[in-house]
Amino acid sequence: MVMPPPGGARAVARCDELGRGRFSEEPDMLFRAFLTPAHAAALERLAGWMAEAGMSVRLDGAANLIGRYEGQTPGAPCLLTGSHIDSVRDGGNYDGPLGIMLGIETVAALHAAGERPPFAIEVIAFGDEEGSRFPASMICSRAAAGSLPADATDGVVDRDGLTLDAALQAFPKPPGVPAPILGVAGLGRAGYRPGTVLAFLEAHIEQGPVLEAEGLALGTVTGIAAQLRFRAVVSGRAGHAGTTAMGLRADALAGAAEMVLAVERIATDDSSDLVATVGRLSVAPGAVNVVPGRVEFSVDVRSGEVARRDAGAARIGEALHAIAAARGLGLTWEQVQDLPASPCDPQLMALLDAAIADLGLPVRRLVSGAGHDAMVMAGLAPMAMLFIRCAGGISHNPAEKVDPADVELALQAMLGFVRRFGDVPRA
Repeated sequence: MVMPPPGGARAVARCDELGRGRFSEEPDMLFRAFLTPAHAAALERLAGWMAEAGMSVRLDGAANLIGRYEGQTPGAPCLLTGSHIDSVRDGGNYDGPLGIMLGIETVAALHAAGERPPFAIEVIAFGDEEGSRFPASMICSRAAAGSLPADATDGVVDRDGLTLDAALQAFPKPPGVPAPILGVAGLGRAGYRPGTVLAFLEAHIEQGPVLEAEGLALGTVTGIAAQLRFRAVVSGRAGHAGTTAMGLRADALAGAAEMVLAVERIATDDSSDLVATVGRLSVAPGAVNVVPGRVEFSVDVRSGEVARRDAGAARIGEALHAIAAARGLGLTWEQVQDLPASPCDPQLMALLDAAIADLGLPVRRLVSGAGHDAMVMAGLAPMAMLFIRCAGGISHNPAEKVDPADVELALQAMLGFVRRFGDVPRA
């Protein structure tokens, strides 16, 4: 593959390179989950690109890859930027990786120009944002932010029954990259020390249609919607599909199907920004001639308002329990994640607005309905996000597409942000 010269087009091409071959766990789609061989291959490639851009590279205790570009004073606090390198199953090439590539291109441009800001810049590739392998998401950014509870990973296993601890210990480190011994015991040591991070900036495709509808390439994010995630387990009674009469069945899947429709109905009837999604469902025993005895599914509830989100989740929980009782089924309803609404820092938003305006582009502010590592990192340092137009607003889909010209504008906006950030007075 012939790589374009440094800049936005190269960032796009590098995302495309990581969208196939050994960088995916599946031959006919992109699926790069946390601590898989595809994840390891992607980090090896990223480490090379970071080094080429003039950065020193390391791996932290959560398997986050971090490139550091020293400022005028070695060891100075850093402006942290980046995104996640993992993907959903059958995902697109740009959700996450584009933010990492733009961070690398920003440093590469500064390095080529011989510029050293009065602070360091670190580019981070978080290993897990999507939660595609283990039940909870954002394990890596929570570890980096120092907000991962000590018991958050207790008993956490993937679909194959492999524990997070075992997966971390078996994960191959990028050759030549300094790294600690990995394991859940090291997650608590992955956090940045207080005062070492000045701010966090994440560039990301919008994952929505607003910018495209308004003919805009870039937007400044004002905040990220609040999220709740639940794990529902419906318990019925497995039985022979040919000999168990319909009236005598305790069909866990039929009950779960009614529950899924209830989730959809409750969110729709709210007539607001409340959204609720069942994105994962597993059926046991999973045989064509057996009435399902157990179903497990996820429920993701989001709103820009925490109170609305919580009220919607409560109505969903009540409805699911009522359905289970009416059908004579058991139900376990467990909250597995609570991410509050996360506003972006006003001063950083103003810097992004100014950097965008300097390019002759209209300034547009918009909220993010999707969750991002930035919402976790806001607990560590002031946070900002730059949105980039994506075709049709499509994301979590192989049809994801960005215009390299838009990505070049995003790179120039990030460089403008970095230079303006250097002029911000600091204590």
